[in-house]
Amino acid sequence: MGLKTFPGGIHPHDFKEFSKDMPIENLPLPKKVVIPVSQHIGAPSKPIVKKGDEVLTGQKIAEPGGFVSIPMHASISGKITKIARFPHPTGAMVMGIEITGNGEDKWVELVDDEKYLDLPVEEMKSRISEAGICGMGGAGFPTHVKISPPKDKPIDTVILNGVECEPYLTADYRIMMEQADDILAGLKILLKIVNAEKGIIGIEANKPEAIKKMKALVKNEPNIKVIGLKLKYPQGAEKQLIYAATKRKVPNKGGLPMEVKVIVQNVGTAIAIYEAVRFKKPLIDRVITVSGKIVNKPKNIKARIGTLFFDLLDFCEGTKEEIGKIISGGPLMGFAISTLETPLTKGSSGLILLNKKDAQKDEESTCLRCGRCVDICPMNLVPSLIANSVRYDDWDSAEKYGVMDCMKCGSCAYVCPSHIKLIQWIDIGKLKVDEKNRK
Repeated sequence: MGLKTFPGGIHPHDFKEFSKDMPIENLPLPKKVVIPVSQHIGAPSKPIVKKGDEVLTGQKIAEPGGFVSIPMHASISGKITKIARFPHPTGAMVMGIEITGNGEDKWVELVDDEKYLDLPVEEMKSRISEAGICGMGGAGFPTHVKISPPKDKPIDTVILNGVECEPYLTADYRIMMEQADDILAGLKILLKIVNAEKGIIGIEANKPEAIKKMKALVKNEPNIKVIGLKLKYPQGAEKQLIYAATKRKVPNKGGLPMEVKVIVQNVGTAIAIYEAVRFKKPLIDRVITVSGKIVNKPKNIKARIGTLFFDLLDFCEGTKEEIGKIISGGPLMGFAISTLETPLTKGSSGLILLNKKDAQKDEESTCLRCGRCVDICPMNLVPSLIANSVRYDDWDSAEKYGVMDCMKCGSCAYVCPSHIKLIQWIDIGKLKVDEKNRK
């Protein structure tokens, strides 16, 4: 197998053995959900319901707050019991809509357009927009915006991201194994919408069964191919995946995939697109991995958006040891959160539980100037130089050295022998440089 890859990157142990062979299980209907109005990049959604309203599953409860925004929908039927600030998977407190279920799961009316591929492109886009779909790999970019490039930016290639390079996470692997037909259907819709000539499905080499399954599925599709990718983090990052699959380089300094005639979507997003276009089904559920050495029964769970992490862990029969750290997402790009009363969002790919020993922080020491962070940076930056500029409030230098180009993959911090909190410094730098430029 001729595996493709990108320059730089690291090789952490993937820890996927805990959950990769666990088929997707459906979580029983939760008694309560919290739907955050910020589950995506862009303007928060605006609630269109009030406390006391009765809602159906799939009913719109918040409208987009702008073009780069999406609507939100009730993921269970019941009553609106609170509109207030709740914990969010990013660790912040965000406005959300609490629904207490009635246990009946009464849905809005759906459809079944068997000839969905014959629908006009604008109708397809409209259904995707109305379904509230955003990127489900973690970034959360509104899908209807991504598939509407300017006329002077034609797209010739659509890449589906089945890499899932973060340790522990196996949700995308399981949907490739169990819902391959739906993924392909979503890809065909995307190809029609953007009028692209070629489709590529990129899968990392530690998922040979998924590569085999998807290759068999597309063997009679001359314009679609499956490529195997070397086992390396962050192989699933958008720019790195595009380079590995096409050898095209997306420019730094805010460059977008459309500038090299490509769009990238997660395999889970492709399923949501298929369900929205064919059935008019809004995005009200997703698959998430709950894993970690201390989890009694790690699982891949299909759960309703807004389900509290507590309910997910309870479905996995809790933990063997005291929890030392809760991570929303993967351990390298995810967020440490303080409470399991945090809701599942459209971008929630994982819930990882660590014990106290594994969660222990190493003491930061002086930079050795060893250059390891430079060698592995997939964006060709000098992370130590950026972090040092931020440490001394030199925002101009931080910007000059590319702080805004950093995608916060965490590779630099992973290899740093001095345990310097490079990503935390870079995160502060991003906020300060953005603040400076807005003045």
